[in-house]
Amino acid sequence: MTLLPTVLLMRTRLLEMDISITPIAPLHNKALATIIRAALEEFSANKPGTVYFDDSTDHLFELFTREPQSFYFVALEGDTVLGGAGIFPTEGLGATTCELVKMYLTPSARGTGLGKKLIATCLAEAKKIGFTHVYLETMPELKKAVSVYEKFGFTYLQAPMGNTGHNGCDIWMLKEI
Repeated sequence: MTLLPTVLLMRTRLLEMDISITPIAPLHNKALATIIRAALEEFSANKPGTVYFDDSTDHLFELFTREPQSFYFVALEGDTVLGGAGIFPTEGLGATTCELVKMYLTPSARGTGLGKKLIATCLAEAKKIGFTHVYLETMPELKKAVSVYEKFGFTYLQAPMGNTGHNGCDIWMLKEI
């Protein structure tokens, strides 16, 4: 019985927020790096082999604008960065598979439905440019995110795909789009 009010609250919260989802710009780099690292610290997932220690985390605009078939969306409430998510054609995945990457939100944006909106936006854009599968890597410490990925139809893999460079992740998932 309490599930319905929670779902309604999440939907209401997102509707009440003045959210825009926009392609990343250079001015978003610092805020996104802070959000990503703070989330990993919060869930004790700031371990070697993760984006926490990846230099590209500080330069997301540059990373996503120099790589063809990649994009990163930023969720904004006014001028405040609430998080983001992107698609990257990771080496070794093949021409029709991309990776959902760097999906992180501020604590205040979690539970509002914004993460689902970002993922749906990324999946739709990936499909538009010709990808047929989306791969992701995550960690058990991020169990709420894993639950969202499951709801989107991502299925578990027994081993990693591609050359992500993030050997600190031990959950691998794939979805056909």
